[in-house]
Amino acid sequence: MNTARRPRVGHIAFLNCMPIYWGLARTGALLELELRRDAPDELSRLLVAGDLDIGPITLVEYLRHAEDLLLIPDPAVAADGPVLSVNLVSKAPLAELPAAPRVSLASHSRTGVLLGRMLLEDRYGRTPSYEVTPPDLDSALNAAFGGRGADAAVLIGDEALRVFHEHRHHDPRGLHVLDLAAEWRDWTGLPMVFAVWAVRRGYAEANPGIVKDVHLAFSESVRRSREEIDEVVASAARWEPFPPAALAEYFDRLQFGLSERHLAGLREFASRAARYTHKGPDRANRIAALPAGGPEFFAAGPGTRV
Repeated sequence: MNTARRPRVGHIAFLNCMPIYWGLARTGALLELELRRDAPDELSRLLVAGDLDIGPITLVEYLRHAEDLLLIPDPAVAADGPVLSVNLVSKAPLAELPAAPRVSLASHSRTGVLLGRMLLEDRYGRTPSYEVTPPDLDSALNAAFGGRGADAAVLIGDEALRVFHEHRHHDPRGLHVLDLAAEWRDWTGLPMVFAVWAVRRGYAEANPGIVKDVHLAFSESVRRSREEIDEVVASAARWEPFPPAALAEYFDRLQFGLSERHLAGLREFASRAARYTHKGPDRANRIAALPAGGPEFFAAGPGTRV
């Protein structure tokens, strides 16, 4: 990468992206990037605003701004089954929730929020009322709705993983945790893609070599992380409140590329999301109508190659 300005690249500040970035320091590629670490919704905003050149963007925000962006084949954040860190946490089992439950959206990810809404409304026939809350469990379940509390909350990221871990071992509060990626898989038979990486179209056209180098750097970083997963786990366990075995399981469940199955899941989500994003089917069809062409086709818009 040889340019007067290093590419401005986003970095999701959650554990789920640690394997994506682990190898950048090992290979020296980190020195070639101007890295911005933040929550998913803020990185999406910065990419759309032109304050990042390349970065992660929630699928919902990509659908809203696809005319300005090009997807790159990987990395991505996905799961083909349980993901452990995108959950609906409720005070009662799902079957016992009221027909019109109060649901907190305690999430930094618009895709995770939308997935929760789609499952509650379209799969389970509920008509919830929603309130956006800070992304911690106490605010979401107890302080929401004017202090009346919520029946359930959509949680993602490290807080969701913490709640899941407590629930699996011992949760004195008696909460119920529903893995939304597992629910999506049961509902559609497909993987769930939570975030993709995109580049601004103008930047890609002006700097195709840099975009290729960044893509290759991320691919190599993920490959190194998989090979050195014990070191990744040990490093994470030094600073995070999870035992190594829990981190190893979490990283093993996460998937960081776009196979044909992931593309099919992404197209299915885009198609079902159209009525929620209020952009109509045309915007969703930019993904939903893509033929099965693999990541090489997916990485570029019509007539464009990155």
